[in-house]
Amino acid sequence: MSEYIRVILADDHPVVRRGLAAIVDLEEDIEVVGEANNGAEAVALTLSLQPDVVLMDLKMPVLDGLEAIKQIRAEAPATRVIILSTFADDDDVYAGIAAGARGYLLKDAPPDQLIQFIRAAYRGESLLHPGIAARILDRFSSLMTQPAPVEEKVELNPPPENSADIEGAPKFTSREMEVLKLLAQGARNKEIAETLIIAERTVKIHVGNILAKLNANNRTEAVTMALKMGLLSKV
Repeated sequence: MSEYIRVILADDHPVVRRGLAAIVDLEEDIEVVGEANNGAEAVALTLSLQPDVVLMDLKMPVLDGLEAIKQIRAEAPATRVIILSTFADDDDVYAGIAAGARGYLLKDAPPDQLIQFIRAAYRGESLLHPGIAARILDRFSSLMTQPAPVEEKVELNPPPENSADIEGAPKFTSREMEVLKLLAQGARNKEIAETLIIAERTVKIHVGNILAKLNANNRTEAVTMALKMGLLSKV
């Protein structure tokens, strides 16, 4: 490790980069060695300058932050990346961590917190913005208390059992009817899996069977056809 913590700033807004540089330059042990206007520049600068830490925005042109992180982790694994974003969506957070980021900080964080994250990343530690960390812990706690999804043994185009007894209508199994009713309520595969406590890939098989039996091209068409046939009159 060098005498200084060498940092690259990657953000497509020059004003943001200037503000970050002004904060970092106040620290005797940290120096900005490069600035990137997009993800592609961030990767190129990282490979050229080999910084200790990259502050990476997620939403950038040419190459977004997530893809840039993946490339940096693959080609310059010694460089630690901190995501510095306006967005705190769970999907962004999970994707950033999965890509290899060592920290996730929001742009409205105080300057001393930014410096804390840079030094922590330099030491090989991982930090999350307090609000984000609390949400992830809550989500983890919720998942731990949910029943484990059940892997059902599902046949493709299974024989009918407990099917809706409507003349001219295809015959569905009782589980397929449960899935069809949830489709009519607008539920997605993940939501159906959580409601029925089954694996998401099992839901996909049921949905495929339903579409095939109704000769439908998509969920909306399947629900419309089922309604016309009277299959969902009890929903």
